[in-house]
Amino acid sequence: MAAADDIAGLTFSGTGHDHGRCVAHSLERAEAICRARHVRLTALRRCVLELIWSSHAPVGAYDLLRRLSREHERAAPATVYRALDFLLEQGLIHRIESLNAFVGCAQPDISHAGQFLICRDCGLAAELSDPHIDRAINKGAAALGFAVERQTVEIAGLCPSCCPEKPGSDHAG
Repeated sequence: MAAADDIAGLTFSGTGHDHGRCVAHSLERAEAICRARHVRLTALRRCVLELIWSSHAPVGAYDLLRRLSREHERAAPATVYRALDFLLEQGLIHRIESLNAFVGCAQPDISHAGQFLICRDCGLAAELSDPHIDRAINKGAAALGFAVERQTVEIAGLCPSCCPEKPGSDHAG
């Protein structure tokens, strides 16, 4: 596997993280995926995706609308929601349910359920994609006769930048 920072979105941004390269790489992958699937990544959809990738913090629809309206004066809530629906359908973004916000998908070319580490101090999020976690959830659900339709695991805590470094400290609290 490549170094963690080589896969956009899998790490918290920090030392050695080239965010410009991260965003450019994510947009190039999205364009290639859409071409391969014969779906249109319109200029507006691409702009919404770029705004989402502009930070590793989850972003809400109305914040996207505010930022989008700077370049597209006719942007309306329906416009943003249609773009978000497309990006979700194509697996290019994930919805963080607890925040009612969106983040770019680190592995849009692989079908997966996401697990997200969300920093409660700075708001940054990192995506995990651990098939062991997916299997455990699906196995437990099946044992109870539950049919999983959608799965998102969200874990709140502190990212490396916000976590106080104290020897022997336990933040699992």
